[in-house]
Amino acid sequence: MRPLDGITVVSLEQAVAAPFATRQLADLGARVIKIERPRAGDFARDYDYTVKGLSSHFVWLNRTKESLTLDVKHPKAKEILAKLLARADVFVQNLAPGAARRLGLAAADLLPGHPRLVVCDISGYGDSGPYAHKKAYDLLVQSEAGVLSVTGTPEAPSKVGISIADIATGMYAYSGILTALYDRQKTGKGGRVEVTMFEALGEWMGYPLNYTHFGGKAPPRTGPDHATIVPYGRYRAGDGKEVMLGLQNEREWAAFCGKVLGQPALAADSRYDSNSRRNARRAEVTALIEKAFSALTAEQVVKKLDAAGIANARINTPQEVWEHSQFRARKRWREAGSPAGPLPVLLPPATHDGFEARIGAVPAIGEHTGRILAELGFGDAEIAGLRAAAAI
Repeated sequence: MRPLDGITVVSLEQAVAAPFATRQLADLGARVIKIERPRAGDFARDYDYTVKGLSSHFVWLNRTKESLTLDVKHPKAKEILAKLLARADVFVQNLAPGAARRLGLAAADLLPGHPRLVVCDISGYGDSGPYAHKKAYDLLVQSEAGVLSVTGTPEAPSKVGISIADIATGMYAYSGILTALYDRQKTGKGGRVEVTMFEALGEWMGYPLNYTHFGGKAPPRTGPDHATIVPYGRYRAGDGKEVMLGLQNEREWAAFCGKVLGQPALAADSRYDSNSRRNARRAEVTALIEKAFSALTAEQVVKKLDAAGIANARINTPQEVWEHSQFRARKRWREAGSPAGPLPVLLPPATHDGFEARIGAVPAIGEHTGRILAELGFGDAEIAGLRAAAAI
C-alpha cells in the first residue's frame, strides 16, 4: 500500500509546474488522469526529442500517468469532464488566465456540486491583482520575481539553468494538495488550493528581499561564488582545475587556515577574522587561497579539505551527475516504460519506510482514452463517434 492508493487526480495540465506536482502524487500511488489535446497533446511533448525520440521534459514529468485526449471546447467535453470529476478526489489545472472559469471549471463552479473535491489552481500571478491576466513562463517569472537580478556575474544577470519557478510552484502545489487531502480527512470537505509562480519564487527570494530592503542594496551578483559569505565558491588549484568549497563559521575558518592553507595565524588576523571583514576583502582572500592552492592539484586540495572537515564539491556536468557514484551506491536508479522502450529514472528524493515510490510508464498521447471512457460508461460506438468528431 502507498499513501495515495485510491486517490484519483484529474489534471488539465501542460508544460512543467502542474505536471511536476501531479507526478509527485502519482509516485505516492494516486491515479493521475492527464487530459491532453487530441493529436497534439501537452506541448511539452515537443520541447525536444532527445530521449529516444521523446521530450526530456515530458519523460521527467509524466511517468505513471494515464493520458486521456479531449478537446475541452467540444460540446461533449462537458459531459465527459462531469463524469470524470464525479469520481475524482483532486482536480488540477494550469490553463491560461481565465480559461478554467470560461470552461466552467473554476473552483466556484465545481465545489458546490463536489464538496469533497480538492481543486488546485496553478497560475503565474493568481486570479486577482493587476497581473491576474498576464501570461507567465518560467524565465519571465524568474525576471519579475528578481531572481535574475541576483544571479549571474557583475557584468550580466543570468537565469537559473533549470525551471525553478515551475519547480517551486509544482512543489508548493503538491504540498498544498496533500495538506488539503489531510484536512479533508478531518472535516469531510475539500476546497481550493491556489498556487502562483510569482508567489512561489517570492518565498524563495526571502533572503535577498530582506537583505536589500533592510540593508539598502541588493546582494551583488558573484557568479558561482556566494554573494555574502567568504570563502564560499570556486577556487583554482595548481593544475588549472577548480574546486568548490564553503565555510559557515569561524571555527571552520580556523580549521581551513591551519589544516588546508597551512597558515594558522591567518585565522586571528584582524583583516579576516570575521565573515564581514573577509567579504569586504573578498579579492584578497581569494588571492591568499589560490596562492596556497597553486602548489597542489585539485585532487590534493579536496583531500586536504575532507581531512579538515571543510565542505567541498566538484563542478559536475549533467553527464557526470547521471553517472554519479552516490546515486549508484544508494541504488537510486529504476526503470520506467515509455513509447520508446524502457528508460532509466531516478527515485523521488523522499525515501519512506514500508513502501517505495511507484514508477510507472510514460504514456503515449491518448494511450488510455478508450479505457477511461469505457469506465465512465461510454460504449464502443460512442467512443468511435467521439474520435470521428475529433472530440478525443
